[in-house]
Amino acid sequence: MPKISIAMLVPVVAIGVILMFTFGLGRDDPNALPSTLEGRLAPALVTTVLGDLPLIQDKDLRADGVKLVNYWASWCQPCRAEHPNLMALKDMGIPIYGVNYKDESPKGLKFLSDLGNPYTAVGQDAAGRQAIDWGVYGVPETFVIDGKGKILLRFPGPITSRVLQETILPLIAKANGS
Repeated sequence: MPKISIAMLVPVVAIGVILMFTFGLGRDDPNALPSTLEGRLAPALVTTVLGDLPLIQDKDLRADGVKLVNYWASWCQPCRAEHPNLMALKDMGIPIYGVNYKDESPKGLKFLSDLGNPYTAVGQDAAGRQAIDWGVYGVPETFVIDGKGKILLRFPGPITSRVLQETILPLIAKANGS
């Protein structure tokens, strides 16, 4: 068996890295994570209460009209960044159901007290079990759900103004038949 020298190995590794970057960067969205839930009914959502806030009921997700489910946490800086956009959605009359993910109740409540509460109802997923059922990779993560409980979109990461204008609002309008 021939010996492989380091001088021969370096160009082979370099070519491999170049190919990985070339083909990896050629994808439409390198940050996109696949969701097996898009196009399917939203999984049952069973959470615990967060303070005295209204608790999300699974039936809320199957009610008429488009709504959002937003996984968030007080320790999540991107959640703070997206919060003004969630407040804007609330002001537009879009129901948003918040799931406080792996957080301590007092900290979650302080987060909402300090920044405002955009949520129609809230639930706590302290152990992260519901997040697993929903395929959540991390927070923030938002799901757009139609009036029949079907997931139209899973959006990982913070909802920026651009995402709101170019992705979320057009999808809501389309789902509402506008």
